[in-house]
Formats: sequence, C-alpha cells, structure tokens
Amino acid sequence: MEMFLTILAIASAFLALVAGGSALRAGLRLRRTYLALRSHLYSEVVQLAGRATELEKSLTALDARAQALPVRISELQQNLATLRVLTNALGISLRQAQRALSSTGIKSSLARPLSRTFEARAERADDSGADERDEVPQP
Repeated sequence: MEMFLTILAIASAFLALVAGGSALRAGLRLRRTYLALRSHLYSEVVQLAGRATELEKSLTALDARAQALPVRISELQQNLATLRVLTNALGISLRQAQRALSSTGIKSSLARPLSRTFEARAERADDSGADERDEVPQP
C-alpha cells in the first residue's frame, strides 16, 4: 500500500510539473502577443496622429484660400468648418489613444481574446505552409 501511495504521489507531482510548464508557455505566448499587439497599435496610432495633423494643416490652408474666394462658396466654407471640427475631434482622440497606449498599455483582459485570434491565424499559416511543402514534386 505504501508503494502505491508513493507511485501516486510521484505521478501527481509529474503531472503538476507538466501542467505548470504548459501554463508557463501559455503565459509567455500571451505576453509575446500582448507586446506585439501593443507595438503594432502604438505605431498605427502614431501614424494616424501624424496624418490627422497633416489634415489639420491642409484644412487651415484650404480655409484661408476659401476666405479669399467670392461669397458664393459659403456652403463650401460651412463644409470646411464642419470638417475642421471633425478632424480636430479625430486628432484629439488619436492623441488620447496615443497617450493611453504609451503610458498604461492595453489591459490584459483585451490581450487574451486577441491572443487566441493571433494563435488561430498562426496555426492556419503553419498548416498552409506544411501543405505547400508536401506538394513539392520529387525528381
């Protein structure tokens, strides 16, 4: 009976070790995915913020040119004013997103579903790559 309990304890310890290793690997994959996603989102937000700034400058130039044109294009001036407000709001939102990404990062609760998505995409890419290698004709 003592031998049976010893074997059971050793088997349980081994299973716990395997489960711990699996959990550690999953955690590392999640961290890697989180960092990749954060980096990608941050670069996209920076790029969009730059574009919004360019758009604001272009709108200022267009507004100055529209002021010089005759009064018959007052509708264009109204549209430009509306576009300026929307662009300004977009610029503010993007700058806020940029600050949020750079200071606090993405919450880990968002990283979990995204990690699953990226893993599924990677598995599909690996599967299609393996199929292509299998189809190479032999001489």
